[in-house]
Amino acid sequence: MDMSRPASAADAAKRTKVRYAILLLIFLITTLNYADRATLSVTGSAMRNEFSLDAIRMGYIFSAFSWAYVLAQLPAGWLLDRFGARRVYAASIFLWSLFTLLQSSIGLLGSAGAAVIALFALRFAMGAAESPAFPANAKVVASWFPTNERGTASAIFNSAQYFAAVVFTPLMAWLTHMFGWQTVYVVMGAGGLLLALTWLKMMKNPADHPRVSPAELDYIQQGGGVVTGHQQARPGGIERTGGWSLVRQLLSNRMLLGVYLAQYCINVLTYFFLTWFPIYLVQARGMTILHAGLVASLPAICGFSGGVLGGILSDGLIRRGHSLTVARKVPIVGGMLLSVSIIGCNYVSTDWIVVALMSLAFFGKGIGALGWAVVADTSPKEALGLSGGIFNMFGNVAGIVTPIVIGYLVAQSGSFNGALVFVGANALLTVFSYLVIVKDIKRVELRQA
Repeated sequence: MDMSRPASAADAAKRTKVRYAILLLIFLITTLNYADRATLSVTGSAMRNEFSLDAIRMGYIFSAFSWAYVLAQLPAGWLLDRFGARRVYAASIFLWSLFTLLQSSIGLLGSAGAAVIALFALRFAMGAAESPAFPANAKVVASWFPTNERGTASAIFNSAQYFAAVVFTPLMAWLTHMFGWQTVYVVMGAGGLLLALTWLKMMKNPADHPRVSPAELDYIQQGGGVVTGHQQARPGGIERTGGWSLVRQLLSNRMLLGVYLAQYCINVLTYFFLTWFPIYLVQARGMTILHAGLVASLPAICGFSGGVLGGILSDGLIRRGHSLTVARKVPIVGGMLLSVSIIGCNYVSTDWIVVALMSLAFFGKGIGALGWAVVADTSPKEALGLSGGIFNMFGNVAGIVTPIVIGYLVAQSGSFNGALVFVGANALLTVFSYLVIVKDIKRVELRQA
């Protein structure tokens, strides 16, 4: 007699939901992560006036974070695979929050030149400290969630970037308006230090967590979750494979290369929003800092909604029997085609239409931002952290390129028209990458040494 259905129903009744508490925690941490990255975009107009910063210099300061963030991705991925997400992530949160806090004091250095150098250095240090964050998120989701829930879980933590803008952009704009830009860095830095302690207290692997029932643990493990937080190396094989050999194997895989390239293109939109978007609203649309902070939250709400919807849609397609390839590609391609609407802002003059087009673009970007789910689906189990680090490294090269390119485009043309075309073109390149370069989406098996 087939007992699988009754057993499954009984297991579901006894199954705890600790994984959702872990997801909430990484969502809150990622919200703070993106809010800290966006501090300079909100305070940038006030700081430009105080320190006499032109558009090109501002572009380089915006990029300081990403230089370090990109360079530190491979070491961060190795650290995560070696020491686990709990310890590495805690150190990451503590350090990036400390560097955020220290940015409040750059005005005490006495000269504008010294303040600019200190700001660049602290943003650089902050980027290095944040480098384990998203690979750690992907590693945690791969440990705590089965495949048929992983798209939604990844979409939820990834949508925190929009939630950060919804909650913190107006708050930081208000703090800047009422108390000065320095207050923003004090508040955000202090909040992060408290969150680092919370992470250490709450986070464990599923197999070690005292509140996880055997039914939930079995559900996660049978669904493909790596419940111990890592995959044991096979004797005589992967354990002896050097780090650079692993990197070469990952970079020689066509599917993964296409996924990595697409993440770069998607992040062009992300970094436009994190760096130049509030300044675009102030300079090109004539809004005040406070008004721009409020208006910027509207596309963010749409991005958040799209992000959650994209994950639900993708996992729903899997449950209906569609392949992993179809389930991931349909939201990504459809969402990025919607994002091309950002170019339409060049052809309208009414502010509400601009905001509507931006909102549509970021709604589409949210739907299509399933890259971290794809990484959790495809990365070798022995190298989840390293593959996530490479993926994030590719993606955040956009954080170097985007603010600098836009800075030059704005400085040379005196408008943001070319910048918006640049952003929209990268949305189209994402579509090309997933349709032409990435073929079947499946987990990569590493070759033995």
